[in-house]
Amino acid sequence: VVDARVIPLSVGGDHSISYPILKAVGRDQPVGMIHIDAHADTGGPFNGSRFHHGGPFRNAALAGVLDPERTVQIGIRGRAEPHWDFSYDSGMRVIHIEEFYEMGLDAVLAEARSIVGDLPTYVSFDVDSIDPAFTPGTGTPEVGGFLPREVQALIRGLRGLNLVGGDVVEVSPPFDTTGATAIA
Repeated sequence: VVDARVIPLSVGGDHSISYPILKAVGRDQPVGMIHIDAHADTGGPFNGSRFHHGGPFRNAALAGVLDPERTVQIGIRGRAEPHWDFSYDSGMRVIHIEEFYEMGLDAVLAEARSIVGDLPTYVSFDVDSIDPAFTPGTGTPEVGGFLPREVQALIRGLRGLNLVGGDVVEVSPPFDTTGATAIA
């Protein structure tokens, strides 16, 4: 897909799908990333494997296909914080949900744009960034997330970036009994 000069936009699966996509879009030049999620997904090995939905961005940075200093993680919160030292140690900008609300949408977008610049950038969107009241159909819900309209404004605010790919992940249809996650 990348060789055909098509920008990949992947929908579905858990966050482990991001690593192989980043290997393709970042093989010639490490990409920056705007990552909207409740979790940093930079954890180390889990249950004997380094390939899992909680660690794709650590793997991508270690493989040299993701530039951690041009990575912004927005909406981060939750009980897995102790597993995300890699985000901080590698130079990723982590904007916790509380800081997002303190800064405001426009300031967050301005900082994200400043960090990724005009170089190739990937966007990764995890539905658990949205509060589970609106997206119950995910495997790792975290209370205190974005409203759907806030995420729409955030994503629309990325217009004009040098986007080379993106994904929407972590929708679990069996958990989406009302269809609310699919609507969001």
